[in-house]
Amino acid sequence: MATEMKPNFSGRPGGGPPHAHLFGEKEKARDAKGTLRRILKYLGKKKAALALVFACAFASTLITVVGTRLNGYAVDHFIATRNPLGLAAVCAIMVGLYLVGVVSTYAQNTLMLKAAQKTSADIRRDLFSGIQRLPLKYFDTHASGDLMSRLTNDVDNVNVMLAQGIVQLFSGIVMIAGMLIAMVMLRPLLTLVALAMAPLMFVSTKIIVNATQGYFKDQQRELGSLNGFIEEMISGQKTVTLFSREKSVVDDFDRINRRYVRVSIKAQGYSGVMGPVNNVINNLTYLVIAVTGGVLAIKGMGITVGVIFTFLLYMRNFTRPINDILNLFSTIQSALAGGERVFEVMDAEKERDRDGATDIADIAGYVNLEKVRFSYVPGHEVLKGMDIVARQGETVAIVGPTGAGKTTIINLLTKFYDFDGGRILIDGKDIREITARSLRRTISIVLQDPFLFSESVRENIRHGRSDASDAEVEDAARQARAHDFIMQLPQGYDTPLSDNGGNLSQGQRQLISIARAIISDAAVLILDEATSSIDTRTELLIQEALLALMRGKTCFVIAHRLSTIKNANAIVVISDGRAVESGTHAELIAKGGAYAALYNSQFSTGMAL
Repeated sequence: MATEMKPNFSGRPGGGPPHAHLFGEKEKARDAKGTLRRILKYLGKKKAALALVFACAFASTLITVVGTRLNGYAVDHFIATRNPLGLAAVCAIMVGLYLVGVVSTYAQNTLMLKAAQKTSADIRRDLFSGIQRLPLKYFDTHASGDLMSRLTNDVDNVNVMLAQGIVQLFSGIVMIAGMLIAMVMLRPLLTLVALAMAPLMFVSTKIIVNATQGYFKDQQRELGSLNGFIEEMISGQKTVTLFSREKSVVDDFDRINRRYVRVSIKAQGYSGVMGPVNNVINNLTYLVIAVTGGVLAIKGMGITVGVIFTFLLYMRNFTRPINDILNLFSTIQSALAGGERVFEVMDAEKERDRDGATDIADIAGYVNLEKVRFSYVPGHEVLKGMDIVARQGETVAIVGPTGAGKTTIINLLTKFYDFDGGRILIDGKDIREITARSLRRTISIVLQDPFLFSESVRENIRHGRSDASDAEVEDAARQARAHDFIMQLPQGYDTPLSDNGGNLSQGQRQLISIARAIISDAAVLILDEATSSIDTRTELLIQEALLALMRGKTCFVIAHRLSTIKNANAIVVISDGRAVESGTHAELIAKGGAYAALYNSQFSTGMAL
């Protein structure tokens, strides 16, 4: 008996191969430059804001250059000569300049903050939009918590870099250039002495950056694992509680959490060495400048105390932005690690229709599977030449042991996966020649565990057809036998539902999902274990709703309780990836084959029918 290689994913038909990390999926090497270019390309769309930021940064730098030069001028011309009036005048001018500088800096930071937020919003929108176009198999091989981490934490890291890092980087570069020009104009010799110390700073920075780069990528990966675990455990909290797995879950969380803490300490700790190292180098540079200037002043080389004082201030304003920029490397590395993870999802292969695929509408509902072959993992076929025929308006039941490939057939019918060989025809047309969007409009699905959104009951039903009127919604609910219980809710059809309809019973959720399928009015209906988790009394109500839903449609029914499919036009028994029997209930019972054995076993084991 073949095993269908997919986990059980509730809330949607089918699944896929186990998560990629179970196969040892390797992280690709970081492309820091490419990631940075893509982030800056997004930022480059805000040209007007960036131009104003540059203007403000230039104004701030000019004010700092002039203000610093006035400090030295005041020392030589007013303090040394004991001229309080001249000193007061210079101080007044400096106060005015620095007030303008404060306004300029505030405007610069505000403009950059807005540009960063809008840029992050663009990245987040494109990422979310890209996720909507990913094929189902991507979600079957990637933890949902990790995808959520990329949408939130990783994009937030990019936002922090843009809002704080870019403005410091931008203004710092302008300040460095401005101070360098000012130092050269003031004393070229002292400038050469200062620049001679610069290589030491850059060498130490490069060593630290190279040493920490990998740790930041590990940090982001472990954060994604942590978020994925948290999301999974919260979603499965009821199961954890029922099986008393709280301690085990906490232990697993502690292990993942400790792993994240370890790599975070390495990333942040090693990068934190950069600031103290650069401060030592800066202090040595100030000392060399002061000694050199002092010697030149003593020897009468035309350097005054005011010039030395001004140059040291210039030097401080020259090295401070360098230190700020170097201290930003931890932020920048986190952002680049996050940005790379974001762009990995953006660049993932999207669901695409075959060239020349066309839309379909108003189909009759004739469905034919011809020699269909499929495997989730190459070399391990789940379907091995599957043949099924469903004529317009017929109900075809698909039965077989667990893992035989029943849900896989549904995945292929809806183009969640592409099959490896054979053909699937709808009204005689190969579904590979039909656009996925138009194909899915012709198909409705009712799942064993339906998913409901945190919206009103009305809007949940309207997900079946977005342009449905309120009257059509209520009519669909009546057909689904859901109207009575909906009217008993606090706000009727406008009652908001909690996460996945947690404030409703399982049967009520199922009735709403049936109403959603009714309102879509699709020609093909798929019922995937639609009543298997419902009590017998509720099942009778749901069966009435399903009969209303199935009327006039081509239906595929997957069911373990074989008593629910006695009236199907055809029952297909699949085993080992093939259809081994086909016929009506009476025909298959009389034949005494696989179906009869399966049916009789349910009676002999006392299963509810």
